[in-house]
Amino acid sequence: MLLCVSASHKTAPFELLERLSTYTEAVAPLVAGEADDISGAVVLSTCNRFEAYIEIDEPATVGHDAGIVAAQRAIETATGITAEELAGAYEVKMGGKVAEHLFSVASGLESVVVGEGEIGGQVRRALDEARAHGTTSSELERLFQRATETQKSVKNATALGRAGRSLVRLALDLADSRIADWGDIDVLLVGTGAYAAATLAALRDHGASSVKVYSPSGRTQFATKHGLAQVSHDDFAATAARVDMVITCTSHEEPVLSAGTLRAGGFDGRAFVIDLGLPRNVDPDVGDVEGITLLDLETIRLHAPLEELQASDAAREIVRDAAAKFAQVGRQQTAQPAVVALRKHVFEVLERELDRGKNRENSEQIEQALRHFTGMLLHTPTVRAQEAAIEGRADEVFDAIQTLFGIDARPHFASAAPPAECPMSDEYKAG
Repeated sequence: MLLCVSASHKTAPFELLERLSTYTEAVAPLVAGEADDISGAVVLSTCNRFEAYIEIDEPATVGHDAGIVAAQRAIETATGITAEELAGAYEVKMGGKVAEHLFSVASGLESVVVGEGEIGGQVRRALDEARAHGTTSSELERLFQRATETQKSVKNATALGRAGRSLVRLALDLADSRIADWGDIDVLLVGTGAYAAATLAALRDHGASSVKVYSPSGRTQFATKHGLAQVSHDDFAATAARVDMVITCTSHEEPVLSAGTLRAGGFDGRAFVIDLGLPRNVDPDVGDVEGITLLDLETIRLHAPLEELQASDAAREIVRDAAAKFAQVGRQQTAQPAVVALRKHVFEVLERELDRGKNRENSEQIEQALRHFTGMLLHTPTVRAQEAAIEGRADEVFDAIQTLFGIDARPHFASAAPPAECPMSDEYKAG
């Protein structure tokens, strides 16, 4: 059974999302290690979302609670946030609803700015990280790979991807009305990661040409690669106080800019400060400095224009179709153990008979004919078993094979009602 525990900008306050994003220990291995019946876990963590995708070797009636408990314990271990603090701030998806949710997330339909492009890459990286930690499973692999395929289909077949704007582009649009000419302003970019590169691209698209970069960790490769002036630790305060705009997007766990930093640099003017970090890179007291306009993630989210929050009907339809196909393939696979057991049984009988017939005249021709006959004999039962599984009748296949051949190929939890389309919610998680 697949289960997703999700806290996002739609379910949790910004402060809780910020705390969920602050952890030093990988969460997926913690989730996967909570119980023997958890066969895999992938954790997706972004500035507006924190989600645990879990595969559990239990039916829905049991797996629902087990998955939630595993996620809660792992989160508390990694972040210190208790189950009580999470109460009311997350939702739970199960069965077929998991695929539709992840496909929507990967396509940007659940983002603060609908259609933003960064989330697709973050979904892929979540799977890569789970692989590196050894916490994926065959079903989670299939789920996340189909999510990436769906995201590409939405991007190619609809205008959603072309119309969608990232958070940084939305932030720059919010500042645009107060900036006469982007070519005349000085910008300080704090951070040198992948999001810093996206921010730099957005700045240049707006016409900004005077951009300096400051790396709290002292990295210089980013500045060299992009042809930017590098600001040293000693010059940071003075530069931050002098420029027209500071944009922060670093993974640093403590604020890198505060009112004290600006005072130390001699700030006395007007400037924009855009904080794209989670946890926040800018101390809230910067917003109290006269002359400073502070835009943080929460402010940007509140100003997202209505049209950006309306999902494309065409994109939703692609997501629904992809989720339905994912569920159909999953149901078909539920009867696979029965089919494998039946074929194994029949071919074992065949091999015994062939052994008895060895050294007889024309034994090779007889063997070839019998193998062909056996394959033909198994074809229809195999197809019918798969069709029954797609219709949600896999239990009938297991029952029939056990009755006719005495073969019990049923997984230990398969007698329970299939979890297929089992939406539910409970409370919790980040995005």
